[in-house]
This record gives sequence, structure tokens and C-alpha cells, in this order.
Amino acid sequence: MFGKRSAGGTDPHSGAVIAPAPVQPPKPAAPQPALADAPAHVPTASESGRAPLPAAGLGAALLSPPLVPQKTAPIVATDTRRSETYYEVKGTIFGALIEAIDLGQLARLDADAAREEIRDIVNEIIAIKNIVMSISEQEELLDDICNDVLGYGPLEPLLARDDIADIMVNGSGTVYIEVAGKIHRTGVRFRDNQQLLNICQRIVSQIGRRVDESSPICDARLPDGSRVNAIVPPLAIDGPALTIRKFKKDKLTLDQLVKFGSISQQGAEILQIIGRCRANTIVSGGTGSGKTTLLNCLTQFIEDDERIITCEDAAELQLQQPHVVRLETRPPNIEGEGQITMRDLVKNCLRMRPERIIVGEVRGPEAFDLLQAMNTGHDGSMGTLHANSPREALSRIESMITMGGYSLPSRTIREMICSSVDVVVQAARLRDGSRRITHITEVMGMEGDVIITQDLFLYEIMGEDANGNLIGRHRSTGIGRPRFWDRARYYGEDRRLAAALDSSEVADDALSR
Repeated sequence: MFGKRSAGGTDPHSGAVIAPAPVQPPKPAAPQPALADAPAHVPTASESGRAPLPAAGLGAALLSPPLVPQKTAPIVATDTRRSETYYEVKGTIFGALIEAIDLGQLARLDADAAREEIRDIVNEIIAIKNIVMSISEQEELLDDICNDVLGYGPLEPLLARDDIADIMVNGSGTVYIEVAGKIHRTGVRFRDNQQLLNICQRIVSQIGRRVDESSPICDARLPDGSRVNAIVPPLAIDGPALTIRKFKKDKLTLDQLVKFGSISQQGAEILQIIGRCRANTIVSGGTGSGKTTLLNCLTQFIEDDERIITCEDAAELQLQQPHVVRLETRPPNIEGEGQITMRDLVKNCLRMRPERIIVGEVRGPEAFDLLQAMNTGHDGSMGTLHANSPREALSRIESMITMGGYSLPSRTIREMICSSVDVVVQAARLRDGSRRITHITEVMGMEGDVIITQDLFLYEIMGEDANGNLIGRHRSTGIGRPRFWDRARYYGEDRRLAAALDSSEVADDALSR
């Protein structure tokens, strides 16, 4: 089945079986290891009566050259076992495991006990089927099978890494990850498209949703809050496509954003004051620019005695306050009924006595209801939307309200935006992969039919270093008295706001010299 092993020895250091070298013309004899160092005799195929694995073990092709020890360099790929032989063996053992195990009893065990039970059964199967492999190969196979049965299969090693921001699966044989703002291809693969589809269904079923031919698109989340999107055939032509937006286990704070250079210390101080003095805030940015992370950072400065209600398509926000109600939309069922939209949730929020309403992402007619909430006593409400600049963000709000079928004059909609939104915070992912807060902009009012905005902080790109990383700085625009000054004074933050604005001007003067 796997080819025959040539009689040889075993490397005493690596444990790998060494195949004999091909016949070559005689050369000067090289020093040979002492007989005492060689391990015990390894039976050949004819002696053992079975067809063992190829000489290099499960991870090699059927005909492999002798292994040469090499220094392993750090690589992005997590799984480098690409041999079809490995997957044949794994499939055989997995099929025998499913026949031998009692899934009902397994479901009653906790994760650790279930994993030990599976390991014991797999070890018995390996012994019964006379499969020859090294201890390290056997451990890797055991981990893979346990992940397939109890977790998310080949995705488990990637989900365990805290430096990965996105996992993108394009069919069973192609997996990309984003690390430090850059996309890399990994060596991870699935057995086939059916295994990938099973994992997609396992993920979405945990929150009561489904993904199949009749409902081929689904948004879901993992237990840690990571956002998941799955799209399967017939819409995905090359097999199921799975996208996971991971969140770090340690939640980012504004202080850490300052440390990473995403915002200056003075800018972070301004954002803290905006959060504390209950200014209505829109976080704007492109895909992957860090809008949700920034919104999580802003919510850290909400007082513990405030009642907060969040509305999201897939629950991502992780607020630390004690009085939080989390709401999530619901897609239609198989009969096309039972759908609960974002607008339904926002409208229902107004009956739940909220002090702040936070919308995970504004993308449709719910923009009108959010503005109504901001304008009717729910100060400090927040939301995110996709836009490339603060002015585009305001234009998008107007467009979303118009798409909702409201026959309101354009000027009326703009006046509603001006009276509801106080601050727009713009986030961006730059071409070197870094994420920066590029604008802190306040909405001033109307002049004629035009919305007037005023930038408080801007990010300027100064150049590029030898490694291709962009060099820039955050600078104040010199505004000494923002429009929300009176609000800051009402909440006792006026002195702190003045100190932050003054120190930012001093820092700008020092940098310009």
C-alpha cells in the first residue's frame, strides 16, 4: 500500500529511518558510525509480513531521497505535511475511530476526558492495523484526529496563534493568514471540501444558524467573539470559502494603541475625554482598519453605572461594564420567515431604557433610527461604518437613510446628521500593513446646504524607511476650543481637555523645529 522499506538503520538523533544510498562508483571511504551506536535491527517488509510506510515516514512522498539534516528557519506555514500518504493513513484511522467510538458517550465527557478517550482508541487502532510510524508522527496524528473530532480540524493551530488577525480559507487546499498587516499563504489544508463544509456547519450551528445549498451564506462567531463568514457551493465555485476575523486574547487598550503608534498620547487623551463626556461618535474606516477594536477601546471609558445596549449582526463587541445588554440580528429560516434586521433591533432598543446605544456596524436604513436615538436623549451612542474619510462617512449616512425609502429633503437629513453626530474618528490601514487613527474630526454644523467639519488631529505621512515602513506623525490642527468644549465642562473634563490640546501644540512645535 505504501511502498516497501529498504533495509537500513535508524538515525540515533532524529529517529527517522535512513534509506540506503543509490549505487555509485567507488569513492574514498568515509568514517562510519560505530556499531554500538546503531539501534536494534529494524524488520524489513518480508520479515514483518506487512507493508510499512516509506522510509521518511508519513510526511514524505512514496519515493523519497535520504533525509539530510537541515537547519529549520522560521516559516509562516503552520502545517507542512502535504503528502497524500499522510492523509490516506489519517482517513483510514479516522474511519475506524468513527466505527469504534460511541459518540453519545463521548458527548457526555468534558473536552480533556474526551481527548484522552480518543487518544487511547487511536493508539489501539494503530497497533491493530500494524501501522509503523515514529513517536512524533504518532503524536501529530493523534492531535490532528482529536482536532477533527472535537474542534475545528486543521484550523486549530491557527486559531491558537495570537498574532494572526485573519484566516482565509479558499477551498480545501488553500489557506491564507494575515500577520502584522500582511497576507501569507500557509501549508494548512483540509482532507477534502466535505471536511471543510462540515467544519463550517459545526461553527455556525453553535449559534443556531445553518449553511448549506439552500442557505449558502452565513455570518457567525466563535466562542471567543471572532467573526466568521462562510459561503458554500453553489455560490462558491471552488469549494467552501471561510473567513475568520480573529481577536486577540488580551484586549487592546488606548495605551497600547499609543505604544503601537496608532495614535499619539495627546490624541488618546482627547479620545478618552470624548468617551467620558458622552459625545455621539461614529468610527469610520475601511475593511480591516481596526474599527471594532477602536470602538472597544472607546467603550472602556463609559461609566459602570450606565445601561448600555449593543446591536450587531454577529456579536463582536466585548464591553467590560456590568450593565450591558447584547442583541444580535437573525437571518430568515428555511421558509424565509423570522428575520430580525438591525433596524428592528435599534427600534426595539428605544423601548429598553438605554443610556447608550452602540451599533456594531451601520450599513442600511438603521442609520435613521440611530440618528433619532442620538437626537432624543441617548447621548454617548456610538457606531461604526465603512468610509475612507470623515466627510465620506457623513455622506454615507445620508445615502443609507435615502436608501431606506425616506422621502425627506436632503437638507433635512443633513440637519439631522449635524444635530446628532458630534465626532467622527477615522481609522485606516496603510500600505505597509500598519493601522493608524488618521482623523479626529468634529461636526460643526451647516453653512447653506453643506455640512461643516473641523479636524482636531491628523496623521501626516512623512516618508518611508529602508524596510518599506511608512514614517509619519500625529499633529494637532491648533484648535484651542472644540465644539464639544461645553459638554466637556459639564462633565468636569474641560481642564483635562485644555491640557491635552496645549501639550499637543507644544509637541508639534518641538517636532517642527
